[in-house]
Amino acid sequence: MAGRIDQMLQFQQTALNLRAVRQELIASNIANADTPNYKAKDIDFASALQGALSGSGGKLPVAATSPQHLAGATGESVMGAPVLYRKPLQPSADGNTVDMDVEQAQFADNALRYEASLKFISEDVKDVLSALQGF
Repeated sequence: MAGRIDQMLQFQQTALNLRAVRQELIASNIANADTPNYKAKDIDFASALQGALSGSGGKLPVAATSPQHLAGATGESVMGAPVLYRKPLQPSADGNTVDMDVEQAQFADNALRYEASLKFISEDVKDVLSALQGF
């Protein structure tokens, strides 16, 4: 029974963990907005989630269908997913690739999706409790 509950919550739990890690990466980008030669980093969330759920962790290739997609691996990984450098829209003279508008938008989007995952997990737990209590 506990295994089935774990399976039910696995998707949201994995998504929540990846969202938390991505939030840290974006916050690091914002914190280093004025650091010369700092390269903005991010993960391809969809591929990372797919890899984490399948257990293959980051072995899937990144499909770049737009020139705005992330490019190049940093050599780091998060839950098996490679951390990638963000492709700058307008590189700065000091080599920093952090675009505060992009980072703030990504930070807000990720925070909203993090809260949504929390809400989904909360609803799933309520459903399990209702089923266990027979209501």
